[in-house]
Amino acid sequence: MEEAAGERSNLAGVQHILLVLSGKGGVGKSTISTQLALALRHSGKKNVMGWEGSPTATARTRHPTGPACTPSTISRTASVARRMSVGILDADLCGPSVPRMFRVQDSDVHQCNSGWVPVFVGQDKNISLMSIAFLLEKPDDAVVWRGPKKNALIKQFVADVAWGDLDFLIVDTPPGTSDEHISTVEALRPYKPLGAILVTTPQAVSVGDVRRELTFCKKTGLKVLGIVENMSGFVCPHCSECTNIFSKGGGEELAKHAGVPFLGCVPLDPQLSQSLEEGKDFIQEFPKSAAFPALAHIAQQVLDGTWQQSS
Repeated sequence: MEEAAGERSNLAGVQHILLVLSGKGGVGKSTISTQLALALRHSGKKNVMGWEGSPTATARTRHPTGPACTPSTISRTASVARRMSVGILDADLCGPSVPRMFRVQDSDVHQCNSGWVPVFVGQDKNISLMSIAFLLEKPDDAVVWRGPKKNALIKQFVADVAWGDLDFLIVDTPPGTSDEHISTVEALRPYKPLGAILVTTPQAVSVGDVRRELTFCKKTGLKVLGIVENMSGFVCPHCSECTNIFSKGGGEELAKHAGVPFLGCVPLDPQLSQSLEEGKDFIQEFPKSAAFPALAHIAQQVLDGTWQQSS
């Protein structure tokens, strides 16, 4: 990523920035953000020629951040792979829930020469988080702030968190289209975000609010990568029958109407809910669950979009 200023910024090592948006609360933006981070982390083992399994992996002969590789270098290092590094910026200042979903809500943020050090998840530290939840004295403290103070903290999150080298930074936003969203988009604009994923539930009242979010993206010049329909049916764990509790098809219909990609439907899944409550890695522990293929497919489409953009 190009540096936005003369000196190296804290986002200089971030390859791709994604925003997760919705005009309505309670549709599962944080759920999609956390599971997308986990899916990207697992699906995107990266080697010197690109991402393993990518359509262009065998054709690439250039390290993502280094010089062209010689045939001897490729044969020596092509087998070296690692999981992708993913960061999550929890920009929902009044309802920060991402730390709780990873069971790191009691962690502290430390300072370094470059700014705040994010909280790392797991032993391999491939997922890093920043949230206002880490800065509150008590977990039950309410953030009773007016717009200017919220906007200042968002700008500080963008400028002062020492993310290091990340393949993806996922920004989990609050519901709506107001001050915080404008501040987030404007603060990230110099770093050329990849785009936004919009989350809705199937029913008309949610789809109507997400339609306004599409208008927000258009007015702010933010590319829409696609729409996810969350809570799309409940698959019975005993008979595998799907019951459409909240109707069906609203997200896909909206995507067709708006001319943007439809990334998929994520069903209600008790194993996913259990993972979020217990801070487990759903993608790793429940590969046979109803929601797993949908989340993996969404992550793959995000990866496909990055390959197409960089090719």
